[in-house]
Amino acid sequence: MQGINLRGVRGATDVPSNDAHEILEATKELLQEMLQKNSIRKEEIAAIIFTMTADLNAVFPAEAARQLGWTYVPLFCPSEIDVPGALPRCIRILMLINTAKAQEEIHHVYLRGAAVLRQDLVKKEEGNN
Repeated sequence: MQGINLRGVRGATDVPSNDAHEILEATKELLQEMLQKNSIRKEEIAAIIFTMTADLNAVFPAEAARQLGWTYVPLFCPSEIDVPGALPRCIRILMLINTAKAQEEIHHVYLRGAAVLRQDLVKKEEGNN
């Protein structure tokens, strides 16, 4: 029997502009895709760390999780490092979950233009469909 471990699930997406509605909708889409691809129940989520590039500041992305009803999940929104040439208008998520899955069983999710961030993982996921 496998034990329960703390694992990280990565995800990223981007938005066309610094608009609160767009940020929240893209973040909800990403969160729901991360749950679905990994069969995660919200009770298994230990915490979520959200970052956004410096060109996004219209809303905290954690608000999307609250809108989904995740009242008791600890959420944190630190600043993303402003690296020259980085993908603009990008939302990144690190979801920490309690699971019996091995690291190689975790499905990381990169949507929209953020798929370029981890092409190795996106191609791996496409091969599993």
